[in-house]
Amino acid sequence: MHYPQFYDTVESIRLVDPLAKVLATFENGEYEISYIEVVKAAGHSCPTVAGAYLMADAALKVLYPEQRAVRGMVRVEFKEDLQDGVAGVIGNVITHITGATDKSGFKGLGGQFARHSLMDFNADINSSARFTRLDNSKSVDIIYDPSSVLPDPNMGQLMQKMQKALATPEDIKLFGELWQDRVKRIFQKSESVIRIVE
Repeated sequence: MHYPQFYDTVESIRLVDPLAKVLATFENGEYEISYIEVVKAAGHSCPTVAGAYLMADAALKVLYPEQRAVRGMVRVEFKEDLQDGVAGVIGNVITHITGATDKSGFKGLGGQFARHSLMDFNADINSSARFTRLDNSKSVDIIYDPSSVLPDPNMGQLMQKMQKALATPEDIKLFGELWQDRVKRIFQKSESVIRIVE
């Protein structure tokens, strides 16, 4: 399997999942989710997928500063409606990491470990997302803005050629490389594209 090598340089998100422990899925319920795993689940790598990953990573580090984040124990809220723009894509990535879902998630085992109803849209917030621990109600708002990481100026012309079915295989390959280069730069400049509001 070939993919851009910068995927391997992105720090994994360390988790503990009480349900995984009970079901003997992972020893002590401990595991990590990497960027490439999120990319596989999404089917692609883009600024939106990268942003969702960075938002979850930043929020969980604030909520669980000295320990692994507890999967299934975090509520996530979004200002946008589920149908708006890329809200659904962001929600899917964050579900993959945190376990939180709106209504489609796991209903629980013996009254524990439920994952449904932990994700809300149309929330009254002024950030990209709000993450809240269920056990102590500590919250953190995350703002993601990748606008400072500009796409390569050649991408617009290449996109037009593809839309008009005029792009050569070389054009398409170059477009993909430039696309992933922007994603790489977003990770490299994560401190400037992610703002934490506690």
